[in-house]
Amino acid sequence: MSAEEIMNDSKQISGALRLKILGLYHKANAGHIGCSLSCIDLMIAVLFLQKSEDDTFILSKGHAAAALYACLNVTGEITDDELDTFYKDGTSLPAHPAPRQFKGIPFATGSLGHGLPIATGIAHAAKVSGEETYSFALLSDGETNEGTTWEAAHYAIQNGLDNLFMIVDNNGLQGFGTTDKVLGETASVEKWNAIGFETITIDGHDIASISQAIGELKTHKNRLPKAIIANTVKGKGVSYMENRLEWHYLPMNKNQYEQATLEVKDNIIQTK
Repeated sequence: MSAEEIMNDSKQISGALRLKILGLYHKANAGHIGCSLSCIDLMIAVLFLQKSEDDTFILSKGHAAAALYACLNVTGEITDDELDTFYKDGTSLPAHPAPRQFKGIPFATGSLGHGLPIATGIAHAAKVSGEETYSFALLSDGETNEGTTWEAAHYAIQNGLDNLFMIVDNNGLQGFGTTDKVLGETASVEKWNAIGFETITIDGHDIASISQAIGELKTHKNRLPKAIIANTVKGKGVSYMENRLEWHYLPMNKNQYEQATLEVKDNIIQTK
């Protein structure tokens, strides 16, 4: 599909990928559903509309692996047969992304706090080599608590890495509570602007706006690394999961899965 077609059909694409994600998790009887649903629109904007073949995308919040696998299935990098092995013994598609199996998954992630350091190193290497490429890292808001995240941020500022994009899935929930109550609000525009990132906030479920914002930031050759604080809803698209901490962990039973798919399908019909 062309970029124009994706933009025009973004809500239907988003719904279709949500159905794919729900199917993967239900079949595997696995958790981490809510975080995949909160960041899928961000992945669509980056992977389908803004990432070139030579750019790098790091899913730092590796527990949302099913969202990444679903996207790479659409692009043809992961086949239907491979996708069907999700979470099974011997799979190349475990609960957190594993390296050296697919070009779109260059590093193992899921131990939080390492995605931005990796992406920062890649961005710096591109600068040194004179390559006109971009390095994208998708983080959770809770992950901005991590010390390694802040070390990488200062390194990126010191080295003028304006080809680095940190995108934060700011859904307000992390492991055991709301992000503002665990260690305080560390995913704010004010904090990231203050240390030297060029920072914007955006609706993390508006695919067109996300893509447009990234495209505009690419034109800012100002030696400032970029931070996009994307406000999202955990469990977006499934009413009983939205903004509920337990859907970071729980699998769906049969009735819950049927309700979830019905709601997503209804939403697809309403947006046509």
